[in-house]
Amino acid sequence: MTPWVKRLLVTNVIVALVLQPGTLLYAILTLFPPAVVGLDRVFIPEMPFRPWTLFTYMFLHAGMMHLIFNMIGLFFFGPRLEARLGAKGFLGLYFLSGLGGAAFSFAFSFGAPVVGASAAVYGIIIGFAMYWPRELIYIYGVLPVQARWLATAVVAISLYSGISGSDGGTAHFAHLGGLAVGAGYLRLRDRRLGKDQRDFRRKIEHSRSMDGTPGEARKRWAAIDLESMHALNRNEVEELLARVDREGMDALSVEERQFLDRMSGG
Repeated sequence: MTPWVKRLLVTNVIVALVLQPGTLLYAILTLFPPAVVGLDRVFIPEMPFRPWTLFTYMFLHAGMMHLIFNMIGLFFFGPRLEARLGAKGFLGLYFLSGLGGAAFSFAFSFGAPVVGASAAVYGIIIGFAMYWPRELIYIYGVLPVQARWLATAVVAISLYSGISGSDGGTAHFAHLGGLAVGAGYLRLRDRRLGKDQRDFRRKIEHSRSMDGTPGEARKRWAAIDLESMHALNRNEVEELLARVDREGMDALSVEERQFLDRMSGG
């Protein structure tokens, strides 16, 4: 059990025990899109705007089975993702997926109240399938299904149910929002990390001699004071300069260029 998975599990369970459906506080923390933008004040003027419900709805659940299913998903899929992404990346995935569920609810089921960690957990599920697509998941502990096919089935069921209107008590479009935003977040994150790694590699492999012309680099290297150098370094410099004269600048590796740059004070 990783730290943030444990904290999210405990928080969700405590909130479920303290805040029961039908109570005033539960209603105030439930995501209801018209209330977020204040449209319900047309009919109930004293009702406040409730923008905080974009976040708080993720910790409410409609019943014990709703809570259990979501926490099972978080428990089984979350730790491995947190270990891979780190705390910041994992929390980013979890809460952005939850906000994606809220956004899809605004777009496709504006008049329906929404509760539950399902969108956030669906983001975790799609993340697991993206990184370990062939991992076997045992449905009900018996039926083995690869993670990629499980994620595909989850998307298809949510899309069909949302469009057809079946199982009206379930926020299928919120599920889709969690899946879409979770996948998008991880794609962008991996692309950025890939760019950072490439930039870091370019810095490691960069040599001052790459910035100017070969002639400028050769002239700078020729000015190295060989007499003041240790014999081993002097021999290395002389050998490399002779190779440049025989075979050209491209005959040197990045490490050899960097060595000559250091010796020349570059």
